[in-house]
Amino acid sequence: MDIHEYQAKEILAEYGVKIAEGGLAYTVEEAVQRSREIDGNVWVVKAQIHSGARGKAGGIKVCRTHDEVEAAAEALLGKRLVTHQTGPGGKMCTRLYIEAGTDIARELYLSFMIDRSHERVIMVGSAQGGMEIERLAATNPDAIVKIYVEPAVGLQDFQARTMAFALGVGEDLLNHAVKTIKGCYRALRDLDANILEINPLVVTKNNELLALDAKMSFDENALFRRHRIAELRDKTQIDPREVAAAEAGLSYVGLDGDIGCMINGAGLAMATMDMIKLAGGEPANFLDVGGGASAERTEKAFRLVLADEGVKAMLVNIFAGINRCDWIAEGVVQAVKNIDMKVPLVVRLSGTNVEEGQRIIADSGLPIITAETLADAAEKVVQARNEMVAKQG
Repeated sequence: MDIHEYQAKEILAEYGVKIAEGGLAYTVEEAVQRSREIDGNVWVVKAQIHSGARGKAGGIKVCRTHDEVEAAAEALLGKRLVTHQTGPGGKMCTRLYIEAGTDIARELYLSFMIDRSHERVIMVGSAQGGMEIERLAATNPDAIVKIYVEPAVGLQDFQARTMAFALGVGEDLLNHAVKTIKGCYRALRDLDANILEINPLVVTKNNELLALDAKMSFDENALFRRHRIAELRDKTQIDPREVAAAEAGLSYVGLDGDIGCMINGAGLAMATMDMIKLAGGEPANFLDVGGGASAERTEKAFRLVLADEGVKAMLVNIFAGINRCDWIAEGVVQAVKNIDMKVPLVVRLSGTNVEEGQRIIADSGLPIITAETLADAAEKVVQARNEMVAKQG
């Protein structure tokens, strides 16, 4: 789960990381008022969306008068910002963060993240901040310093000092840098975060160390014990289909294709999407209904998939172990009858009670296409999709 920049900064400030003065605004009037409350004569108006590269998309504007703040707020609020991370649909800007302007002497990079291959937290830093770390890694990998943290003992003082020296921090800022680095690590550890990134971490001309931007992402599986973090979720930044799926207890990820998928088991879902692509189609979603797919749960999954108006055909692929094929078949028949499907449906069942499941579908009298194997199902759903597109075209 991602949170906004201002939310991440509020958290980091609690852990001793220094941030610039700022305030949140939901309207143009509030944006102007926030700028009047902040000392100085330069303000930065920042669109709050879940994406990096906001500056390149026009989402960060430097203003020198209150009129400029007003104009910037009018230009950003209610607009969709498109970055290379959002995809062509972009993300809607519904709130702004108004921040005091900063006289920057140097820009640094600092992040913590979970390295699952090493089963460690990795601390990554560079004296060259302000640019995308991926681009820096490609053009100048020697500029990036990586330090692994042993989970049994946590981040040690000598590791924080090593990173501070790697960032090129002077002796006068060393203690502050160590405090900042350790505070970031504690925030990641204490709150079950997956990623904590400050880019840029800046040294000001007044010789202060400020987190000028901040990004945090959290492990959704740990939110049950982090109620305060869970409440920071901004549903306007999430695919509404994914919000509906979470409320129904389903695992769903929206994609760009037009073949809807309902599958049980994450591994089978990935294999099914691969087979659809090999057959020449594009999946519209990843949907794992899990091991306890009742008729009601199956119908919810159908409605979720078909809520995507771009879906031209749908594939149900179930390998029944904990589930039973007859339960799934009853759910499929009920869903098709209740929803009045307008797109072709391909169903492939395998596993427990498969013969009974196939009989239920055959006796339903519904125009459901059945398949014996995964490859057969993928080919049939792609063919049905092509026929649907040809008919609509």
